[in-house]
Amino acid sequence: MSEQKKATTEMPTTYDPKAAEDKWYSTWTERGYFQAGQRKDAEPYTIVIPPPNVTGMLHIGHALDFTLQDILIRTKRMQGYDALWLPGSDHAGIATQTKVEQKLREEGLTRYDLGREKFLEKVWDWKDQYATTIRQQWGKMGLSLDYSRERFTLDEGLSKAVRKVFVQLYEKGLIYRGKRIINWDPVNRTALSDIEVEYKEVQGHLYHLRYPLKDGSGHITVATTRPETMLGDTAVAVHPKDERYADMIGKTLVLPIIGREIPVIADDYVDKEFGSGAVKITPAHDPNDFEVGLRHDLPQITVMDESGTMNAEAGKYQGLDRSECRKQIVADLKEQGVLINIEDHMHQVGHSERTGAVVEPYLSTQWFVEMKPLAERAIKKQQSDEGVNFVPDRFEKTYLNWIENVRDWCISRQLWWGHRIPAWYDEETGEVIVSAEDPTTLPEYAGRKLKQDEDVLDTWFSSALWPFSTLGWPENTEDLKRYYPTNVLVTGYDIIYFWVARMIFTALEFTDEIPFKDVLMHGLVRDADGRKMSKSLGNGVDPLDVIEKYGADAMRYMISTSSTPGQDLRFRWERVEQARNFANKIWNASRFALMNLEGFTFEDRDISGELGTADYWILHRLNETSRDITRLIDAYEFGETGRVLYNFIWDDLCDWYIEFAKLSFYGEDPVAKKKTQSVLAYVLDQTMRLIHPFMPYISEEIWQHLPHEGETITLASWPVYDPALENPGAVAEMNLLMDTIRAVRNIRAEVNVPMSKKIELMVKANNDEASSIIERNSHYIKRFCNTSEFESGLDLSSPDKAMTAIITGAELYLPLAGLIDIEQEVARLEKELQNLESEVLRVEKKLANEGFVAKAPAKVIEEERAKQADYSDKRDKVIARIKELKG
Repeated sequence: MSEQKKATTEMPTTYDPKAAEDKWYSTWTERGYFQAGQRKDAEPYTIVIPPPNVTGMLHIGHALDFTLQDILIRTKRMQGYDALWLPGSDHAGIATQTKVEQKLREEGLTRYDLGREKFLEKVWDWKDQYATTIRQQWGKMGLSLDYSRERFTLDEGLSKAVRKVFVQLYEKGLIYRGKRIINWDPVNRTALSDIEVEYKEVQGHLYHLRYPLKDGSGHITVATTRPETMLGDTAVAVHPKDERYADMIGKTLVLPIIGREIPVIADDYVDKEFGSGAVKITPAHDPNDFEVGLRHDLPQITVMDESGTMNAEAGKYQGLDRSECRKQIVADLKEQGVLINIEDHMHQVGHSERTGAVVEPYLSTQWFVEMKPLAERAIKKQQSDEGVNFVPDRFEKTYLNWIENVRDWCISRQLWWGHRIPAWYDEETGEVIVSAEDPTTLPEYAGRKLKQDEDVLDTWFSSALWPFSTLGWPENTEDLKRYYPTNVLVTGYDIIYFWVARMIFTALEFTDEIPFKDVLMHGLVRDADGRKMSKSLGNGVDPLDVIEKYGADAMRYMISTSSTPGQDLRFRWERVEQARNFANKIWNASRFALMNLEGFTFEDRDISGELGTADYWILHRLNETSRDITRLIDAYEFGETGRVLYNFIWDDLCDWYIEFAKLSFYGEDPVAKKKTQSVLAYVLDQTMRLIHPFMPYISEEIWQHLPHEGETITLASWPVYDPALENPGAVAEMNLLMDTIRAVRNIRAEVNVPMSKKIELMVKANNDEASSIIERNSHYIKRFCNTSEFESGLDLSSPDKAMTAIITGAELYLPLAGLIDIEQEVARLEKELQNLESEVLRVEKKLANEGFVAKAPAKVIEEERAKQADYSDKRDKVIARIKELKG
């Protein structure tokens, strides 16, 4: 039997976020409210968290990413789904190893001083520390994660999945080992994939060099931005149809400085229109030159070592850093007279994403994934009706553009932290053995000298398996069968290549299904000036600092409702403060309500039967709001959701309905009071449910004080649109009442008549319906306009020296003789007339536009015509009133 509670009226004067956060998060987790699998017959809904790197603390970008996911998962849980939000973290090979090596350097040590085993112990200690910290931060943010299913990319199950994928791709011929040009980080001394390289515009130079022909008949001019690589040149290439060099093809050049003889070759790769039409070919230090070298069987001469230092092949420059070598070789080229000129040259230079070092194109033996067959399958799936739904949809084009032009993926890294490549080499025969099991433990390899590959896999290799490996794959687990494919991936647009694309083609290859139905791409969180947050700028924001100052609910509400799919957002402290003020508004309104619900029980709640205009209206507005919020959350329009919530709670509920409810609470009619209590208790209960995914703590705290049914709001049912609560008649009545009250308050403000001073008010209705509404609700008008005398009817005449307001359905007269200046009132009305005439003109132009009338829906045209009639009516009445006052 579900638990029922009556209202508890003793709420603290002010809301204490910290007390609520500490109390409720421990309650939620201890009682297992977030654990999936408890609703066996419910439809599953799954999100796997984009695993944060165990490299340090979470930042404000993580707060955005995780809050959006939590909103979705809390909503679906309340809607009755078996909702799983699976947490986990990523070992982040190169990033984490870099952090630990930096820490060792502070102690005067390197990883080589410790050795692989001891170094990895240090990294595991680091991981344990930061995984714990991340978990604590998740708790501070109020994330409803199923901790019973938490995973790590290096845990035993995921390691098994990684090995299986590697072996299967290898056996299909899609993973191979080869000597190719790769991106090389000379600081971390490891290979990088193409998307781990950041290109920055750098002011450099273009060096024009003269390469003489051996026979003394002339020379060829080449240009390079990196003269130090000429030490590895093995040819100069020209276009086969370039007439300037037709007689030189096949001849021999003498490489300046080194004196090596190199051929002039012809290759279509060369653009004969660019520069001199001749290109130096350095197969070991340029990816395009490497391909040319393969076609022409050219030697591959590597002139640097793994640290970017010139090696023995560089001759007298051996031992120089590559930048120092450049300076020296330029000086020597000048001395030899082969340097024609140097010109300034802006160009894109690749830098390591992690260390910032200039990336070196480097000839190296590495492991690669052949991408074309995997990409073709992913492209075909996306072009069908069964592809991933990108939100916003423009990112589908971004994804397809990358995957259609993808190059083979270099997956080996010269690191110690990560999934070690499951390949062993027979030291005697050179045989390569790729196996999911360690072959040294298998009887068929007994007695053989086997050594495992020293390298580890790119971090993204294991992350690519995350949606299904975390659910138990390669075993056909119950979780995999129930929760895969997942429903949505929420992530930043900046890792669409790194992660999103790789998850899709890997999932298709190994599960035959897309890994998630939707991908919600959000933007970056920037500072108030639109700058990217960084340590160097000192403009980063720690989400825990925001929570400490304003509470988790304020941070969550601000950051989620400031977001638009695919767009960056600016973090502004004043917006967090506004969110905190919103939370306080909710608290104060609820506290007032509970003071008037003393002894009221859940069973007392009854919103059927005869209700007042305001009661019908607020139920209608709640119903509309429930429908709109559900639709907007499903569309991932969190910013618009925030606007709808804010308007309903602040304007409709707090500023209008609760004020109207005071008449019943302070009145003498017990039946009216009981009805108002029922409506207010119901509306607050439903409102707390709607706000709960955004502000989980304050909504739980208030809900527990309300008369309610159940243990926790986290498992309470989501408000559902109910056609029976639609009441357009009550909306029309309330609009007339609110317009009347606003107009009177505006007039008071204009003439500085305080609300405490009673006034005379006359309301002339335009028709019988308006007259009936005004008469029926006159007690509201008298109370909120603070009238000494009130008169309404169809045939009222406007008195002399009165302020006038024209509203839809009525004219208002405030006889304020002695309090107003008639000339000022005429001036005010003339200004209002100008506004009304411009509105009439605008609508008339719109309706006169044949294109608009032809294309617009009938409902829109009808609405515009109604506006035209309304503005025209108001205009005519203002004209009449001006004439009257002037007369």
